[in-house]
Amino acid sequence: MDDNRGREPDVSEPEDIEDAVSRLLDEAQALDDIEAAMPLYERALALDPEHAVVHYNIGLVHKYRGAWAESLHHNRIASELAPDDEASHWNMGIAATALRDWPAAREAWRRAGIVIAEGEGPIEEDFGMTPVRLNREDRGEVVWARRIDPVRAVIANIPYGSSGFREGDIVLHDGAAVGQRELGDRIYSVFNVLELFEASACSTYEAEVRARDAADLDALVQALDAAKVEHEVWTTNMRILCRQCSEGLPHEHHDEEKAAGWPDSHVLGISATSPDAARRVLSQWSAGGGFLGRLRRADAERLLRFECVLAGPSVH
Repeated sequence: MDDNRGREPDVSEPEDIEDAVSRLLDEAQALDDIEAAMPLYERALALDPEHAVVHYNIGLVHKYRGAWAESLHHNRIASELAPDDEASHWNMGIAATALRDWPAAREAWRRAGIVIAEGEGPIEEDFGMTPVRLNREDRGEVVWARRIDPVRAVIANIPYGSSGFREGDIVLHDGAAVGQRELGDRIYSVFNVLELFEASACSTYEAEVRARDAADLDALVQALDAAKVEHEVWTTNMRILCRQCSEGLPHEHHDEEKAAGWPDSHVLGISATSPDAARRVLSQWSAGGGFLGRLRRADAERLLRFECVLAGPSVH
């Protein structure tokens, strides 16, 4: 039996071209692998250079490659050929934003029906909070961020150092939601981060402490607050989710996993341009004072470690 897949279609009439392009698109979709599908899209484009869906899919491949100039080129064409296709407008906006092509980005958001304040440079507005997934192909840590335009957000949490991201980083995120998170009585869509857009000046530090009880730990938290040191208690604030829950809506069984006895130690994430203030607070809390301090010094060391786990761009 002859297998005609992979051969150039024999086309001569417009109907033949349309059918051939449709077959190539069906083959590409069946692969469920956009990289493997790229040669099929390129053959389809050679047959019909003004096919909006073909341009969209080629632009999509380039988006996930981080080939922004090529992605903008094809998504702009797709957006013009299919004015009602919102996805093409969004991907045009993402690529233009990555390239800092603000006129093109503003035009893309206008086409998508998103109201943007008049201007010519970068978009700096309040689009609310959103959860974003760092390193979508790896562990996929999800943190909260403040959106300043449709696809840029400032990380508000302190991510693990292993993520490669810091509190205050501006990230470029996708427009397609992958999962949900609940905060208060609202459910928010989770967006995958595509790349770091602008690095934060902060470094991430990690402190491991031994606290007797919740009141003891709270005293440390209040001292860090008073010193205006950005921090999070990772031991109690973080939870590890299965992939199904991470890319959906987390279920109750993860809340049950968090319920346990008082940990022997707690790990805090700290974000700062300098470690001095945090080190001073941790040292004072660890040493204590007066009779209570003498009792504490009789215990094992309370500040177990304090180290930089991800240096900011200004730290060498």
